[in-house]
Amino acid sequence: EYQWKGPFYFIQGADPQFGLMKAWTHGDTDNGDDEWGEEIKLAEQAVQAVNKLNPKPKFFVLCGDLVHGMPGTRWKKSQEQDLKDVLKNTDQDIPLVFVSGNHDIGNTPTRETIDDYCKNWGDDYFSFWVGGVFFLVLNSQLYFDSSKCPELRQAQDAWLDEQLAVAANQKCKHIIVFQHIPLFLSKPDEDDDYFNLDKSTRQEIMEKFHKAGIRAVFSGHYHRNAGGSYKGLEMVVSSAIGCQLGKDTHGLRVVVVTEEKVVHRYYSLTELGSQGIGKELLDMLAEQ
Repeated sequence: EYQWKGPFYFIQGADPQFGLMKAWTHGDTDNGDDEWGEEIKLAEQAVQAVNKLNPKPKFFVLCGDLVHGMPGTRWKKSQEQDLKDVLKNTDQDIPLVFVSGNHDIGNTPTRETIDDYCKNWGDDYFSFWVGGVFFLVLNSQLYFDSSKCPELRQAQDAWLDEQLAVAANQKCKHIIVFQHIPLFLSKPDEDDDYFNLDKSTRQEIMEKFHKAGIRAVFSGHYHRNAGGSYKGLEMVVSSAIGCQLGKDTHGLRVVVVTEEKVVHRYYSLTELGSQGIGKELLDMLAEQ
C-alpha cells in the first residue's frame, strides 16, 4: 500500500508482560513470575476491546515485553503459549505486529535469544506500508546493549539507512517507528535511565530520525504514559496492558493517521471496550 488512501487508525499496546504483576507485588522480579492469571484476563479484555471496534483498525501492534520471563527462565515458554492462546482470538482481519522488548530477548541480547524470538514471534526488525504510510519496527535492545552481538546492531543500522532511503524515494505521507525502549521519557536531553536510551545513542538516533522526516516513535517499557518531542519528532510512551508502575490504568492507544498529522489518545481497556473510540477521533477518520 504505497499510495495514500485516506485517514486510518491502528491500535498500539505494550507490555502485556505475563508474570510481572505477581513478581512486582512479591518484590521478586527474577523468579516471582510463576502466576499470570491476572495478565491473561487483561490481555483477553484488550483483544475483546479491539475486536469490537468499528471501523476496524488497520493493525494491532504490541510494543514489546510480551511476557515477563527472560530468555532461558523457568516460566517463559508457558507464558508465551498462554499469550498466543489469547491473541489467537484477535479478529482475523486485524493483523498483529510484534516488537521485541528486553524481556523477550534479554537485556543483553545474543544471536541465540534473538533467533529464538524470531522463531516465536517473527522478525526482530522489519518495515511495512499501510495506505501510503511507512512503518518501521526496530529492535531497541541492539541500541541498549549490543555487546554480545555487535554485528547484529551493525546489520540493523545498515538496513535502517536503506529503508529510510526507500522512504525518501517513495514520497510517503508519514514515517512512523515502533520500538520497545523509548528514546527519552519527557525531554530529549534527560539523564540516562533504565527506561530510556543512553544520551549519545539517543542523540544519534533522534538526529537520524529528524533528518529522515520521521513523524513519531511509539514505545512501551515504562509501564506509564509519557513522552515529548525533538525538532518535530514526537516520542510517545504508552503504559502497559499488564502491570502498571505508575498512576495510569491498563490500556491501549488509538492512533489516527490523517494526511497532515498523527493524532493519538490512550484509553483504559474498560473505556475502549464499553464505549469504543471517541467522537473527535472518529470524525477525523470520516474526513476524506
